[in-house]
Amino acid sequence: MSTNNLQSCKRKMFLHGHGRQSTSIDDLGLDILVYEILIRLPAKGVGRSKCVCKEWLSLLSTRHFAMMHCCHISTSYNQKFIAIGSRLCSVFSLSCEDSGPLLNSRILLPFEAPWNKVNILTSFEGLLCVCFRNTDKLVIWNPLTRAFKEVSSSNSRGLYKPKSDAIELYVDKTDDYKLLHIKRRRGRMWVHVYSSMFDSWHKITFANKLRCWRGKPIWSNGTFCKGVLYFLVNCFIENKGVMLFGFDVESERFRLKTFPRFPHAYYDGNLVVVHKELHMFVTHGLPNWTVDL
Repeated sequence: MSTNNLQSCKRKMFLHGHGRQSTSIDDLGLDILVYEILIRLPAKGVGRSKCVCKEWLSLLSTRHFAMMHCCHISTSYNQKFIAIGSRLCSVFSLSCEDSGPLLNSRILLPFEAPWNKVNILTSFEGLLCVCFRNTDKLVIWNPLTRAFKEVSSSNSRGLYKPKSDAIELYVDKTDDYKLLHIKRRRGRMWVHVYSSMFDSWHKITFANKLRCWRGKPIWSNGTFCKGVLYFLVNCFIENKGVMLFGFDVESERFRLKTFPRFPHAYYDGNLVVVHKELHMFVTHGLPNWTVDL
């Protein structure tokens, strides 16, 4: 705990009449305990803390605590990426301020698929969506606990094609972690959503008759921001260029969003979330590329 936080704790204990030197956990107060101490624990520590009592289990299981904990640990010194090789995954800790060698730990792959056939498609709040290239099957994987769930079904839902599909993980207001799968087969588009809470897929109505789909549009993976999944769609017909679509996770409807026009014909962009707001990282202009946010 930092010096400022410690002094804040002491001031609050004094105001509540806890001025004695010997201080128990009860004396700290629930707010200080949760938002100054427990929120700083690693994920495994939070999991163990849920076993202390029913009150802690209830508090630490809320969506609000999960978001606060995620924001606290998602700092430059705690970012990580996974590199898959052989039967082991190397987990590297990143630091934008440190140019020294990357530190890494190793974990075993929990599934039986050949390591060179495993593709990581997207991530969300510590969960990864993985595709097996030899079977096209999708898996949701938590590298921390090594737990995973194969979500592909017997009726071909959850089978991923790298050059034509788009995928993204998100969570709705009921804390149900879901997977949106957009796929194109034989010139038509299908959209399905997998629910981890109900372990099932359902179909989303999609406007297949839009003329822009005729040119085999390329969808980016989604970017989740404020209850909406955003996708960049490249349409190579009728000079439509790049379009921005939003999928509202509560109404489960797609809408075309306003998109800034660029003065240059050649540009490339990626959606990113900065301070909880949607941004676009853009490179544009030939022969001298310019970078904008």
